[in-house]
Amino acid sequence: MTFSKSSRVHITDTTLRDAHQSLIATRLRTEDMIPIAEAINAVGFFSVEAWGGATFDSCIRFLNDDPWMRLRALKEALPDTPIQMLLRGQNLVGYRHYPDDVVERFVTAAHTNGVDIFRIFDALNDIRNMTSSMKAVSDLGAHIQGAISYTTSPVHTIPGFIDMAEDLYSRGCDSVCIKDMAGLIMPEDTRELITGIKERVDILVDLHSHSTSGIAPMSYQAAIEAGVDILDTAMSPFAFGTSQPATESVVASLIGTPRDTGIDLLALRKVRNRCMDIRKKYDALVDPISERIDSDVLVYQLPGGMISNLVSQLKEQDALDRLQEVFSEVPKVREDLGYPPLVTPTSQIVATQAVLNVLMGGRYQNVTKEVKDYVRGLYGRPPQPIRDEVRQRIIDGEVMITVRPADLLEPIYEKMKLEAEGMGLVSKEEDILTYILYPAIAPAFLRGEKTAEAIPTAKKATAAPAEFPHAMEVEVDGEIFSVRIVSVEGSAVTGPVGSVVKSQIPRGDLPGGIKSNMQGMVLDIKVSRGQIVKKGDTLVVLEAMKMENPIQCPTDGKVIEIFVDVGAVVQNGDILLVIQ
Repeated sequence: MTFSKSSRVHITDTTLRDAHQSLIATRLRTEDMIPIAEAINAVGFFSVEAWGGATFDSCIRFLNDDPWMRLRALKEALPDTPIQMLLRGQNLVGYRHYPDDVVERFVTAAHTNGVDIFRIFDALNDIRNMTSSMKAVSDLGAHIQGAISYTTSPVHTIPGFIDMAEDLYSRGCDSVCIKDMAGLIMPEDTRELITGIKERVDILVDLHSHSTSGIAPMSYQAAIEAGVDILDTAMSPFAFGTSQPATESVVASLIGTPRDTGIDLLALRKVRNRCMDIRKKYDALVDPISERIDSDVLVYQLPGGMISNLVSQLKEQDALDRLQEVFSEVPKVREDLGYPPLVTPTSQIVATQAVLNVLMGGRYQNVTKEVKDYVRGLYGRPPQPIRDEVRQRIIDGEVMITVRPADLLEPIYEKMKLEAEGMGLVSKEEDILTYILYPAIAPAFLRGEKTAEAIPTAKKATAAPAEFPHAMEVEVDGEIFSVRIVSVEGSAVTGPVGSVVKSQIPRGDLPGGIKSNMQGMVLDIKVSRGQIVKKGDTLVVLEAMKMENPIQCPTDGKVIEIFVDVGAVVQNGDILLVIQ
């Protein structure tokens, strides 16, 4: 797909992807997207970013919403407007590298189901991690938008970003995106970077930023003056804060100028009204932290979507009061890891490790698998080599790799296809890809065992604290139970006819008890009853904050009791097993 260049500024609207990812933790449902998409189709946008990023994960993890069916429905609602997706290079829409055979299959399926433009980036700006997906898009004849993960650090420079744009152009990209995921780019740097790219190569340039720091509108104006071709914006009900500048504002500011977008404000008004109606439905999900201007982002550099998710994750850990401590720890972890741009998955890797450093009472007391893999080089080449003392503390002499990480991966598509079919998970070919990308959470979704989480409603203020309830109804995997509450720390709950449904995971102090240090889901149990273990052995792996968090053995001993199963959701302080 090709687009002609002109003096007109083109608009990519992000309402259906990055805007709600940034403000409401990616919870917008397909049923609410379609009315917006139908109105958007008449506007004349360059493209609509409507898929990819965290939307795939959220669909199957929280919304019981098939991401492939969403894409098809959006394509039907947007027959005249190109659909754009955000693709994380070799990570696709996941948090680790996948083999080339999976990358090729995924890109083909995405294009077949409705994606016209692929914005491809790598969190480390390691172009080796982008080449496989760019080639797959090129082979399909679709539009490749190579993205530069913009950031600031002692090792990132404007000339370096211009060199990267030229490299992307030489590899066949149809456009280049300056992807400023945290709202860091200043007006003068915007002007210098866009002017520099356009002096070097003849390519469409897109600027993507966030309003977190309050600077994005000024940088957009500088971009317009520097000759930017495309700007990313969001409809006003889902704009500003950690999201993008408002579409209506940018369009209105250019009416009658040489850079007029050609978009009719009345057509936008129809889209805005639909967005306003739908925004009301999700108001309780919008945290004030995500809506306000926060100049501290210039220090901690977290992208908009990660901030709203980090708030949500700390609430799950009952630790929202420690948010500022986490924000202060993030730049320290980032420096330790060689100044990676903080975009998925490195934003999750850095932020989750910062959370652990704060909550665990010491830096790198508990290190996620992803941090270890990152330090070993399995995510690519860091912008700056990691200091020896940091590397030693995290991986303790494990072998480093220097090749393209995907070169170490064997093809897995056919093997996992047979696995998925054998588990009865496949009703359409795309289900195989869903399983490959998310093998821990996809099976329950693909079997139809998941239910969509409820959309919360705003809490009503009360004059006095409510009395602690003696009974309530709870939903467990879609089944409603009437529960009589014996005590807050009770050992059992009763079901509909008074029988014991399930003993609670024990809490408190138990000799040899190994406690969960966070809220999460049990992803794997590495030991069995009676097994002899050594200090440092991994006992249980929790999935928390989308990362794998190993619980390690504090001493040599023997496993005498295990209280959890794979798939169990545990709370901070729950006793997982006992070591004698």
